[in-house]
Amino acid sequence: MAWQSKGESAGQVFAHADETPLIAITGPTAAGKSALALALAKQLGGEVVNYDSVQLYRGFDVGSGKLSPSERRGVPHHLLDLLEPEAIFTAGDYRRAALEVLADVRSRSRLPIFVGGTGLYLRAVLAGLFEGPVRSEALRERLRNMSERRDREFLHRLLARLDPVAAARIQPRDTQKLIRALEVCIVARQPLSTLQARGRKGLEGFRATQIGLNPPRERLYERINRRVDQMFAGGLLEETQALLDHPHAACIKPLGALGYRQARAVLEGKCSREAAMLDTQTATRHYAKRQLTWFRRDAGVVWFEGFGDDPHVQRHILETLGGSPMATGEAALASPTAVS
Repeated sequence: MAWQSKGESAGQVFAHADETPLIAITGPTAAGKSALALALAKQLGGEVVNYDSVQLYRGFDVGSGKLSPSERRGVPHHLLDLLEPEAIFTAGDYRRAALEVLADVRSRSRLPIFVGGTGLYLRAVLAGLFEGPVRSEALRERLRNMSERRDREFLHRLLARLDPVAAARIQPRDTQKLIRALEVCIVARQPLSTLQARGRKGLEGFRATQIGLNPPRERLYERINRRVDQMFAGGLLEETQALLDHPHAACIKPLGALGYRQARAVLEGKCSREAAMLDTQTATRHYAKRQLTWFRRDAGVVWFEGFGDDPHVQRHILETLGGSPMATGEAALASPTAVS
């Protein structure tokens, strides 16, 4: 899986015009993915491409773990602060934006390093998406209203009539997926499962290496708990209040993300700060489990034990990649202030 042989320079790597190397870092939240991305970028002449869905939005900094400009240590970062808070953005939108970034990074003979936690977005880039119809907000709103007027399983029964194959795969109470499946059936006038069966168009022209971080579970949970403490101490409530004061606050979907929904509950008087912190810690630990389950489904991920901000782990990964340091020295192995 090594993308660079011993003694091969970065320029020689990019001389292979048929396939450009690409690194994607996966793993659970708080595993040190951002630190590893910075270290690899410093060593290998790379640029970081974000695939965290919340970090795409402006104003979502403290709760998303977004590195500040100073913490990025001069490494170019892409797809951060791309969107206004109220913007609607899909996996298809992300793929299109990421492909534009990849073309730009490749044109400058730099190494793209994807880092984040939204597995669907990474899969959209590497494996592609089925060719479905454009999102219809009006139809989605009608379906949501129908679901609210009827019982929660109404949409599932409707999908079972239009696309039994898709209905068998989607849980009756997964409203978001049910609405998208029905939207496709109605707009495309054919079942979602039929479109999906035609296959996807994966990423072309790039040679991807996926690196997974698998830190010890108890230590990961300790980090998650500390990170939540730091978020609340570092201004999460104030950041959430500013977003709630936004003129289009009712349309800001990321306010339902981990940390923000708990902070909102505090601001609305629904729970105490302490209860919100405990709930955020518990929910984040569960989220980390789901992330590991998602990424482990991909047989192409090469897993490494430990945290991404551990210099020994960083060296091990560099050795496995076959890369040699590029005049950056020990400083490249230092951790940033924040963890991914």
